Formats: sequence, structure tokens, C-alpha cells
Amino acid sequence: MVSLLRILDIMQSRLIMDADVPALLFITPKYKPWYSISVLSINSRRLPDPLSPGLLWFEADRRMKMFAAKVEDGREGRDGKPSIGPVYRNPLAKNEFPPPDCDLNTAWDVFRVSVDKYPRNRMLGWREFIDGKVGPYVWKTYKEVYDEVLHVGSALRALGAEPGSRIGIYGSNCPQWIVAMEACNAHSLICVPLYDTLGPVAVNFIIDHAEIDFIFIQDKKVKELLNPECTHAQQLKSMVCFTSLREEEMDKAASLGVKPYSWNEFLHMGKDYPSELLPPQPFNICTIMYTSGTSGDPKGVILTHENIATYVRSVDLYMVQFEDKMTVDDVYISFLPLAHILDRTNEEYFFHKGASVGYYHGDINALRDDLMELKPTFLAGVPRVYERVHEGVIKALEELGPLRRKVFDILYKYKLAWMNLGFKHKYASPLADLLAFRKVKARLGGRIRLMVSGGAPLSTEVEEFLRVTSCAFVLQGYGSTETCGLSTVGFPDEMCMLGTVGSIFVYSELHLEEVPVMGYNPVGDPPRGEIFVRGKTTFAGYYKNPELTRETIRDGWFHTGDIGEMQPNGVVKIIDRKKNLIKLSQGEYVAVEYLEKVYGISPIIEDIWVYGDSFKSMLVAVVVPHGENTKRWAHLNGHTGSLSELCSLNQLQDRILLELKSMAERNKLRGFEYIKGVILDPQPFEGERDLVTPTLKKRRDKMLKCYKVKIDELYQKLTGGRR
Repeated sequence: MVSLLRILDIMQSRLIMDADVPALLFITPKYKPWYSISVLSINSRRLPDPLSPGLLWFEADRRMKMFAAKVEDGREGRDGKPSIGPVYRNPLAKNEFPPPDCDLNTAWDVFRVSVDKYPRNRMLGWREFIDGKVGPYVWKTYKEVYDEVLHVGSALRALGAEPGSRIGIYGSNCPQWIVAMEACNAHSLICVPLYDTLGPVAVNFIIDHAEIDFIFIQDKKVKELLNPECTHAQQLKSMVCFTSLREEEMDKAASLGVKPYSWNEFLHMGKDYPSELLPPQPFNICTIMYTSGTSGDPKGVILTHENIATYVRSVDLYMVQFEDKMTVDDVYISFLPLAHILDRTNEEYFFHKGASVGYYHGDINALRDDLMELKPTFLAGVPRVYERVHEGVIKALEELGPLRRKVFDILYKYKLAWMNLGFKHKYASPLADLLAFRKVKARLGGRIRLMVSGGAPLSTEVEEFLRVTSCAFVLQGYGSTETCGLSTVGFPDEMCMLGTVGSIFVYSELHLEEVPVMGYNPVGDPPRGEIFVRGKTTFAGYYKNPELTRETIRDGWFHTGDIGEMQPNGVVKIIDRKKNLIKLSQGEYVAVEYLEKVYGISPIIEDIWVYGDSFKSMLVAVVVPHGENTKRWAHLNGHTGSLSELCSLNQLQDRILLELKSMAERNKLRGFEYIKGVILDPQPFEGERDLVTPTLKKRRDKMLKCYKVKIDELYQKLTGGRR
């Protein structure tokens, strides 16, 4: 059957007829290719008939590819100093960093040059509500956006904004957000984004800390700004609504001494009082991005115009290596917050290429409707987004008959085998794509070519599944606001990068440093340690926090707090988080973030928070059960009721503990890493409780405060009342 499938694939695609093929496969019908394959090297470019019985040809390079260049040796620790691993660069920068693009020195250049090149291209798209329903996408061209940018910049200048003034932008993704940002770039003003999920306390802190003078705001966020808890709002000179303000909001703002404007009023002011542009220099501050923070007050990360321009140049050089190129016809769907570095830099690059960005309509639970309407070619998200895609496909498979599920499974293993042998995803099995996987691609709009995951490690299971079934490139990247988004990034079609975050990015250097307390040694086997990064995209420091800057950046190296493992081929794998380390009472250290990743794969678990007390010897967890899968379990076991009612059942707790134990055994966890007790919560961590950041990272201090009483009761139960 395997040979027949491959023959049909070759007949469909004719992909290897003219290839330079260095290896010959012998596959007999009774053997599956992922079990038994013989390889015979050959030198001839002349190929025999690829449809000969039992013979299949493929292009393969048996030598290990190297994805990083070592530019400095590591050294063993001495005199109390930790061991340092070798310093690595991207192979494109082995001898020296590539020269910059002379046309791109600032973030303003990125936009300005594209306006000159692509004035009529669609730039920004959004969906308008018509009679309470979401309509089709409406677009502004690069020239139309540029004209608005000129007016908004002129209006800011007319109100007294000077180079270096801090301009806040508070709201969800939309064209007005980008217009305000580009207006800041045009006049050397400093853009200060505020996450649209922030409440009045955090907004109050940022307005005061950054000394924001003017703020652009979404209409539904005005109440947060005018909340009595946001006492520093009165230091604002003006506020500009993305749409328009209600009369009572205008009166409230005026009573605080803040001049309110609707969007159209502000545009008209700019037309009436035009101002000359004041473009920035590369060393000028472009933006102060406040990290959402998993604990404590937000930190203001200073990024210069050179940081942004260098990032754009990096992606250009990275893309040159691949056959598939980005074009002006590519479309990016924007739903991650623009206040987050991943979405911000993605959009900057799309603007550089003259491509299009379409914004979701504001409801993340209805994102699929936006995907079907927009039909994007590029999707960037955090792991939870892709986990939901994976869950949706698995659910659809469960509704199929046994025979169709079996066929899907055969096609999945068949295509995966050829991808593991070196075939590009689009050539691994065109027949499988046609018969089964095009339906998965259709769920994402039908045109997706690239999916990038960032913000946290994506499980290997989900990544492999999407690589096989999405008919698109799927890869992970790693970075932070402090590194302007990317420190490492994967390569398309390289299965050796599965479960990793790829190789060091073009204008950066990376090395590992020993973490003795966790047993990680960068000169050991395998090399493991805290990831240090430096380079031209590394931030300038934390705003008004020189002490934290000195603590985080030493000798030019940014201390990430993440634990990495360097693979033999120069690829980085994230294995731990230094800051989320718990020491149990018996002295064992536990990486709770890693355990959440392991346990969270279970189909009956929607989300999980693992907790350990340094005075206790065991771990517990708060689990949000998966709604549909839990109800399916309840039906099979004779239980009824809402998810909230089911969560009170001891039988469900026992079932989930059994599932957690199974996951622990499957992943060979150590005994003290097993979960001994659970608290079931029907409410997701996301939402108004503010338990997670906008990128779905857990705020562990707030989680503990929320569940402290129940955790204490659970420990009492597990220890038989002993303290």
C-alpha cells in the first residue's frame, strides 16, 4: 500500500523528475517506510524510471546541517564563577554582521519607503459592524494611511507635542492604532503602547511612570482611563478617541483638565494646522513597551529606531535563504495585542514588504470567522491558539466513522515519514493533502502559508500535527520585548527543529551560562544553561530603572532567565525557566512551567496551574477541565449537570489525577514531579480575574492569592491535617 501511495504521489506532483537525487530508496509493500528503509548512495544524475516496482527516489542529504556558527569557545567555571558556553552566531554573520540596509535606518523609514513603492497597495483592513453584524473587510491603501499619519502628526504638534514627548496608545488592534504609531515615528515622538486588557491601576502606573502627555484611546477603554482609581489621568493634556466620545465622557475628561477629541476632529485639526515632519535618528527612542509582567509593576523596555530597523533587515536576510518568498499579496491576520512585541514587529515587516494586515473584529472566540473572511497567508500566535486549532481538528476527527479515522491516521503517518526523510511538506504527499489535509487548511481560511508560534514553548505533539496537516510552514521562534521580538527562529521544513525554537537570529549572539542550583552546565553533555543574548536588536535598558538594567544587562549580555539546551546542530531548545523554579521541602527543585506544558497536553484538561510550597514535599494543581471532553466523560459514566456541577464530583477529580499520573509516566517525570492533588475550576484563567497576561502567561502571584484558601485546605487533606 505504501508503494502504491508513493507512486500516486509521484504521478500527481511529478516533483522529482528533474531533481538532482543522491539517494535511492527500496521500499517493499509489506514494510512501512518509517520502520524499514534502505538507502543506497549514487552519483549519476540520470534516473531510472521512478515508477519501477519497489523503487522510489528522493532528495536527501545524510550529513548533519549546522544552523549556528561558533565564534568563541566556552570556558569552565573557576574561583566561584560559573561556566560559560561557546558564543554562537547565525551562519550569515559568522565573520561579521551583515551591513545594514542604507534605506532603512529608522522605523519611520520602514513605512515611508513602502508608501513610495506601494502607494495603491492595500495596507490596513478592518471589519465594520452593519446592523449589529460583522461585515466584510474594508481597506485603506498605503497612501491613504500616510495622509492620515500626516494629519495626526500635525495635530499633535499643534497641541504642543515636541520630539521626545511620550504618546500613549490604549486599545485593541485597529487602523487608528497604527496611524497614531506612525505619526509618532514621523515627528520623533515616543510611542507608549498600553495593553487593551489593562485595568485602571496598571494604566495609572504607566501614565505616571512614562509621563505620558497625550493618549489615543479606544472608545470602550475611556471608562478605564476616567476611573477614579486612575488618578494620573489628570496629567494628560489631551485624549483622542479612535472613534468618538459620548457627551458624558467628554464632560468627565474636561473636568479633569484633559481636552477630548474624536478621531475626525483630530484629523481636521491636522489639516488646518499642517506641520513639517521631524524624522528621528537611529539612536532616538522609538517606543517604550511596558511588559505585561507576571508579577509586580510593568517594566518599560526602551527600543530605539535602530532596534526596529535592524529587526526588519534581519527578517529580510533570513527570508533570502528560502525558496518561498514573501510578496505584496501576502496577508497577515492581527489578533495578538499590538502592545506585544510579536505582533508589533510582524506588522512592521509586512509594512516593509508592501503587504496587507487585517485586524480581527475584537472577539477572539470568533477568530475563525475572521480567518474565513480574510483568508490570510500568515498567522502568528501563542501556543494556546495552536492548541485550540489542534483540539478543533481532533474533535472533528472523533465525529468521523472508524474507517475514515483510520485512513486519516494512515495518511498522517505516511506523510510524516516522508517529511522525516527530508521532503518539503508540500512534496511529502500531495495525495494526502488532497484527500485529507486540505480540510484542515480550509479551517484556517484556505491560504495559510506560514504559522509562527512564540511567547512560550509549543508542545512537540501539536507542532508535529500542524506541520503534517496544515499544508503550511510551521515553526517556533523565541525572544522577548528586550530583544525586539526574535532571538532565535526555526527554519521551514526542517524536521530536526521540531520541539525547538530554531537557531540564533541574524544580528544577535547567544551563549549559555551555568545555573549550578539547577544542575545545568553549558560545557556538559548536553550543553544546558541560562540563555544570554546580545546584539543590535537588544534593548537600550529599562525606563527609569537603571538598577534593574544593570542587573539584567551585564557586559552587553541580556540575561533572559530562560534555560536552553544547545543541540549538536546549533539549534536551541527551551527546557526550563529560571524564575519559575520551586524548591520543595525535601530539597528538590521543580520547574513548574515545564510541568504545565507536559500535563496540559491531556485532552481532558483545558488549562493547568502547578503549585508547590517550599514547606511541603508534594505538588498540587488547579485544573480547568476541558468542557466538551469532560461532559463526554460524564455521559459515559452516568453523570449529568453543568461543568460547574461536574467539577464538584470526587470521581472527576480521581479521573483527572489518573490522567495526570499517566502523563507523568509517559514523560518519565520524577516522583516528586507527580501531581498529588487537584482543585477543579470550571472558569478559565483568562478573563476579568486578571490571572494571566495578554499573551496567556500565568500571573503566579495573583493565582496564589486567588486559590490560597483552597490550596491550604487541599494540603491539609493530603497531609492528614499535619502542618
